[in-house]
Amino acid sequence: MQTAQGRKEIKLENENNELKRKLKSRHLTMISLGGTIGTGLFLATGGAIHTAGPGGALVAYLVIGMMVYFLMTSLAEMGAYMPVAGSFSTYATKFVDPALGFALGWNYWYNWAITIAAELAAVTMIMKFWFPDSPSFIWSAIFLTAIFLINYLSVKGFGEAEYWFSLIKVVTVIVFIISGTLMIFGIMGDHAVGFKNFTIGDAPFNGGFMAMFGIFLAAGFSFQGTELLGVAAGETENPGKSIPKAVRSVFWRILLFYVLAILVIGLLIPYTDKNLANEDITVSPFTLVFKNAGIAFAASVMNAIILTALLSAGNSGMYASARMLWQLAREGKAPKFLGKLNKRGVPVNALIATTLVGTLAFLASFFGDGTVYVWLLNASGMSGFIAWLGIAICHYRFRRAYVAQGKDVNLLPYKSRFFPFGPLFALAICGIVVLGQNYTAFLGEQIDWHGVLVSYIGLPLFLLLWFGYKITKKTKIIPLEQCDLNNENQSSRIR
Repeated sequence: MQTAQGRKEIKLENENNELKRKLKSRHLTMISLGGTIGTGLFLATGGAIHTAGPGGALVAYLVIGMMVYFLMTSLAEMGAYMPVAGSFSTYATKFVDPALGFALGWNYWYNWAITIAAELAAVTMIMKFWFPDSPSFIWSAIFLTAIFLINYLSVKGFGEAEYWFSLIKVVTVIVFIISGTLMIFGIMGDHAVGFKNFTIGDAPFNGGFMAMFGIFLAAGFSFQGTELLGVAAGETENPGKSIPKAVRSVFWRILLFYVLAILVIGLLIPYTDKNLANEDITVSPFTLVFKNAGIAFAASVMNAIILTALLSAGNSGMYASARMLWQLAREGKAPKFLGKLNKRGVPVNALIATTLVGTLAFLASFFGDGTVYVWLLNASGMSGFIAWLGIAICHYRFRRAYVAQGKDVNLLPYKSRFFPFGPLFALAICGIVVLGQNYTAFLGEQIDWHGVLVSYIGLPLFLLLWFGYKITKKTKIIPLEQCDLNNENQSSRIR
């Protein structure tokens, strides 16, 4: 017979080994926004306009935006019903095949761990803008320590930091769009620019379909990070309401930000301007527009904002990778010691492991002319798209299993209105993006095998994880009637 003290100790032990639901709806919204508003918007959009013209860039980003919307609704339906930190890795294990869940989880963890290393390298370049003679290692160490401490303290601390990081980026984009619109009509600046830049040369479309297709492939990278919504669902207060709310608000904001920003840049700066193809912050489209609007120290302002974007990306990356690694450990797919939490509900061991891997990858950039580091980055380049493919597959299987087991879809906390078109459309477009990453390598008289290897190395690595686990553990695709749709156990484990 258990004593009251014994029961109390067991209760405390269980509570100390569970994630804490400390993220509020506003945190979830900003985490999703912050995951997509970064250097892809501030720098890469200029190159997209220069290559395909303003019209080509708009079409490419709209199509990718539509795909991302369907992915978000798919993830929201599963996340509102079964909010877990492992997100699509856990869903694949329950609805498709444990081997696919294993591969998706490790693939996603690796992607963000290497992203942390990339952010460390980028921070040094940003800081050199203000302190050209300073040692690079100091800034990387400060940056790494900052994002580690933010994640180490508590999930609420992470949520607050990400909220303010994202808010800075959101305000910047809004100010940019308003200022640019006023300049187009001559309310700000020397004269009204109007729509003449949409008619010069081959504008609004430049380079034909293949140029637009190239931007279409690149645009996908700009939207990566939206899936953070699913990972954060495991620590969100009232996920059944918070997740649908975030999806409804976030997608349209992201799409408007990208579309309106590209429209403003295309109207104010001719696509023939070579500065658009330059990723130097001093001549980025945002910097040029702010300078023309009369904002003093525009380059310094944008440099500071991009530094904030890097902090946000590193912060989110460390959060997502640590939670994914923790969940893998809980499911027996990673070493057991990585599945422990501290009293604040933070997976400290998974956090330290992720930090060490990111640091080692970053240090690799100093040896052998950075060859190892470049290969690590190339291997992670396709990981985000593979995760998106996994989300589409999981949602298709989840809904079919839900119906096959006699459940009423109208009782779901959030129901994706475009099933089955949504996940199938996302699957098709994402598949095209993955397979078309470096299609030009196959078009010459001889296949560029080096180019193929550099671009597609992430794909065989993922397949090796998938089929290696499948063969070792002898897993099979789960019949729809046997898919684990029990969400009560998952919900009760996360407090």
